[in-house]
Amino acid sequence: MKDSKSIAIRTICLSIVTNTLLALFKAVAGVFGNSYALIADAIESTTDVFSSLMVLLGLRYSTRPANHKYPYGHGRAEPLFTFAVVGFLILSAAVIAYESVQHILEPHKTPKPFTLVVLLVVIVFKELSFRYVRQKGKEIQSSALHADAWHHRADAMTSLAAFIGISIAIFMGEGYESADDWAALVAAVIIVFNAYMIFRPALGELLDEQLHDELVAKVRAISSERKGVIDTEKCFVRKGGMNYHVDLHLIVNGDISVRQGHDIAHDLKQAVCLQLPEVSDVLVHVEPHS
Repeated sequence: MKDSKSIAIRTICLSIVTNTLLALFKAVAGVFGNSYALIADAIESTTDVFSSLMVLLGLRYSTRPANHKYPYGHGRAEPLFTFAVVGFLILSAAVIAYESVQHILEPHKTPKPFTLVVLLVVIVFKELSFRYVRQKGKEIQSSALHADAWHHRADAMTSLAAFIGISIAIFMGEGYESADDWAALVAAVIIVFNAYMIFRPALGELLDEQLHDELVAKVRAISSERKGVIDTEKCFVRKGGMNYHVDLHLIVNGDISVRQGHDIAHDLKQAVCLQLPEVSDVLVHVEPHS
């Protein structure tokens, strides 16, 4: 748990630093390169900085240990902070869309060619960042890191939209200056779509949606290997932060004593938690075999 928390915090801090530098880089390039699409991209990166800060706060709170008041821990805080991140993304999309429309209605200069080089570098860097953060998110089963990874993908896609729009404005010449602004408008739509991609799994986590078939299969496989276990019946999994809680119905010989049934259940719980470190607790209900 401690290692997972450290990995998550290091990854988020790296995102904050890189997004801050990229936001400044794109804003300066956008101003001097006459490109609102690039400025919009800088706005998106700036909201990513605040979003990553929210993710960091969420991780620090959600990884607090369980106590008497919160016996299941604080893991559910993670999807709640993820909702705040979604709010930041939607707000940034609204600002970008509004400013894009304003620029479309007003004549302006064609973006400068060097902005294409800037965007090409950004696209490659952000796609690599997306893959790195997503991999870390998978390793520690963190929806917050998953959300942060999609920020990087959103940034790469908005930069790609800006690259296409600026290319049209530059190479098509007079009359196509607004292609840059239309690209920014497309970027706003992409941001909203990515906000939904982040929101949906976080909502499922909060509502205990059963999406953990692979983990259920592992729990059943471990159960089948334990002495005294005849079969398993119901097996439900719910996620809280980076941990999982398992509710399992175990079928044993109906003629054994209560103490023997308890020992079988206790042995199984220890085996599951030992072999699956991401599982923090297993509640076992013993059923008699008929």
